[in-house]
Amino acid sequence: MRPEHVDQMKARARNIALKVAYDGTNYHGFQRQTPPVLAVQNVLERALAKVCGEQVELAAAGRTDAGVHAYGQVVNFFTDGRIPVARLPRAVNGLLPPDIVVTQAWEAGRDFSARHSTTGKAYVYRLEECTVPNPFTRSYAWQIFQPLDHDAMRAALALLVGTHDYSSFRAAGGAPMSPVRTLDEIRLTEEGAGRLSCYLHGNGFLYHMVRNIMSTVVNVGLGRISAEQFAEIFAARDRRLASPTAPACGLYLLSVDYAADELSDVRE
Repeated sequence: MRPEHVDQMKARARNIALKVAYDGTNYHGFQRQTPPVLAVQNVLERALAKVCGEQVELAAAGRTDAGVHAYGQVVNFFTDGRIPVARLPRAVNGLLPPDIVVTQAWEAGRDFSARHSTTGKAYVYRLEECTVPNPFTRSYAWQIFQPLDHDAMRAALALLVGTHDYSSFRAAGGAPMSPVRTLDEIRLTEEGAGRLSCYLHGNGFLYHMVRNIMSTVVNVGLGRISAEQFAEIFAARDRRLASPTAPACGLYLLSVDYAADELSDVRE
């Protein structure tokens, strides 16, 4: 939300939160862009304005990049609109393209912020081991054309669990913040037919952190980086030593965590 509009928007009667899923393939990320560049936020705010009868400005849990997808993005907005939250998803979805869907809506407390009230997030990164390109998954997974050593990748990922300085996997250009984060769970799962998913849950993530982790871990799986070298890269806190950023298409914002009292009015 634009800082100059915060007080104006907060004067409105209701604070509504939404859970949103989207296919990011055709969008320049989530964050609002200047037309003709199109972002998910542009499309969602336009639909909400029609339903609520007034301009709407969204705050979002995460500003996903171009080509990144979401199962569980969370946004909130202030409105004087009177539509019941139970009817809001259907009304908004009737105005949205099929690659953006509001899956849930609830009345949030006055102080709830989809961005600032978060206590954690979970991401999934999808890989596919291929012998030839798969046209049906090219926008939804990073296709790798050589066999991966899954055990070596798991060993590398295990080093990342805990509270650490993740500077080696932090891209330039993000908001200034501490590089220390806590990752409490990382799982690499074989899903069959050459498909892999890596689940990462933590209290916060740095700019491009998941994609930079995955590119470096894939190079471990390909035998280009040893387990010892991976540990050295991590410990060095130097982004120049890690691998180039993995493609956006494999990344999904899975879910966002909030304190239980923030979600007391969620309708399942």
